Amino acid sequence: MNEIRHIVFDIGKVLIHYDPDIPFSRFIPDAEERQWFFDNVCTSAWNIEQDRGRSWEDAEAELLAVYPEHEENIRNFRRHWHEMVPHAYEDSVELMERLIDSGHDVTLLTNWAADTFVEARARFPFLEKPRGVTVSGEIKLIKPDRAIYDHHADTFGLVPPATLFIDDSPKNVKAAEDAGWQAVLFTGATPLEADLRRLGVRV
Repeated sequence: MNEIRHIVFDIGKVLIHYDPDIPFSRFIPDAEERQWFFDNVCTSAWNIEQDRGRSWEDAEAELLAVYPEHEENIRNFRRHWHEMVPHAYEDSVELMERLIDSGHDVTLLTNWAADTFVEARARFPFLEKPRGVTVSGEIKLIKPDRAIYDHHADTFGLVPPATLFIDDSPKNVKAAEDAGWQAVLFTGATPLEADLRRLGVRV
């Protein structure tokens, strides 16, 4: 196994919490109705197109044409996005900062809409500490597409076999491996630290 010289973190659910239920539990108090809304209106597939670069204006227009009766909650998705990312995971952030402080090359690779990532950067200053970040919405590529991994490696001069990717999504982890990277599935800061030590990374 190659020595790890580059470490790449995902952000959502690895460094920063994300949960649309936080605001929508107020807007749609009934759990079944709320799940129907997420399964049929503001779906994950719809939301990820903003991560791919689609504007919120276009995203909302698409849904309003089909579900005009849900206009208020369709607009609430973007309007109350800030509530969906209430806090960072302090233990994960601390681990990332220790890696940076000890001299490791750390970058970020995230599926995130371009405009909301501007807000996230302002709210979470630690996002500026790694060497750089690839934001899917800015380059109009998303994980698990192979192209975004190749783009990130090319942009930051990473050697894929010497690169470790950390993500909470099994399909994104597999895609990184298919791109020639090493990768681990994130389930928490403590297991991640154990994975790093197992792979020979000084923490």
